[in-house]
Amino acid sequence: QVQLVESGGGLVQSGGSLRLSCAASGLAFRTYGMSWYRQAPGNEREWVATVTSDGGTNYADSVKGRFTISRDSLKNTAFLQMNSLKPEDTAVYYCSVWRITRYWGQGTQVTVSS
Repeated sequence: QVQLVESGGGLVQSGGSLRLSCAASGLAFRTYGMSWYRQAPGNEREWVATVTSDGGTNYADSVKGRFTISRDSLKNTAFLQMNSLKPEDTAVYYCSVWRITRYWGQGTQVTVSS
């Protein structure tokens, strides 16, 4: 049974930083790409970033240059380092993996005040 548990969200001022973590279990972590998505109130869930099984990364244009996705396959954990945060980054952030179907964590709230 795949489980994803996010942590690290919180309240931060504009220009600040946060580091999100996603602890995964129930899958051969090192063989799967991991992604982060976010959903702001009233908006659809949107893709933020992906790290492939071999460490390649891709980012949405809205976060490129400010966010960094990474993984530690020894700890079965993915990370999202978020710098230069803006109020429009406020959302619930979800960790996700595709393994036959898409699995989601419970989400962690990120709030950026202006």
